[in-house]
Amino acid sequence: MYRRQFLTTTVTATASLFADHHLEEKKPNHGRFFLAVKSGMVGVQGTLTEKYQVLKDLGFDGVEGGAPFQNNPEDFRLASKAANLPIHGVVNGIHWGTKLSGESEEERAKALQGLLKCIEQSHAIGGSSVLLVPGVVGKGTTHQQAWERSIAGIQKALPLASKRGIHILIENVWNGMFYDPKGPNTQSADQLKNYLDEINSPWVGSYFDIGNHQKFGKPAQWIKTLGKHIVKLDVKDWGIKSGFSKIGAGDVDWPAVREALQEIDYQGWATAEVGGGNKERLAEILENMRTYLVGN
Repeated sequence: MYRRQFLTTTVTATASLFADHHLEEKKPNHGRFFLAVKSGMVGVQGTLTEKYQVLKDLGFDGVEGGAPFQNNPEDFRLASKAANLPIHGVVNGIHWGTKLSGESEEERAKALQGLLKCIEQSHAIGGSSVLLVPGVVGKGTTHQQAWERSIAGIQKALPLASKRGIHILIENVWNGMFYDPKGPNTQSADQLKNYLDEINSPWVGSYFDIGNHQKFGKPAQWIKTLGKHIVKLDVKDWGIKSGFSKIGAGDVDWPAVREALQEIDYQGWATAEVGGGNKERLAEILENMRTYLVGN
């Protein structure tokens, strides 16, 4: 009797495990991402709390702000709390114009102060990161100079980043760093990986933008190369004919991206960075993220 009961229980448990495994195979990325948008994409009318509430009602998990804030960071924290919608981090809003790679010591000092302020404000609103474009190549700045100057600035910010528990995350963008702007579409992420390895800090990682380097390389391959360096994702698409486009309307190989993210066991924030708009447009963005990134 006990043997029969044991066998029945085992068969039932095995069937349950098989069903769960089958579900996991069908939707390998389901539940692995927290989906968000940039705050500037929210084109609905109303107070900050009302805007966040729209995102919450639509089904977004959070939002990403822009810093340094003009308003009191406390206003953002309270709105976030009222809508029960986390602000998971901030984008450094001055890094293109005031660069850590700037030619003058004065510009680099201002860039560092801006980064430090972003770290403080991200902490104040409950965020966990600052998105950073570390430098810009051109106009008298070589790739090596941008590399060395930006690392020097980031290292000066690390004590505060570690104290506040805020990650400084390097975004791959069209800034001339870590790729050849005139090169082919088969370039690797090796330079970006080497840059992060040289900094060698748990507080510095990759804010990988899926669509930004479609023109220069294969996003899925970049994901595999960067691996655990990737802390957060930006989500957009790009195509030879479409340029930067709606998610799913460009040339990004989304099945390959999903497979790569599963391979490196990525779990975390994924923030859309595309044209925003009203409630209907925001709902479309969320659906596109679920379809192409998550694979629902």
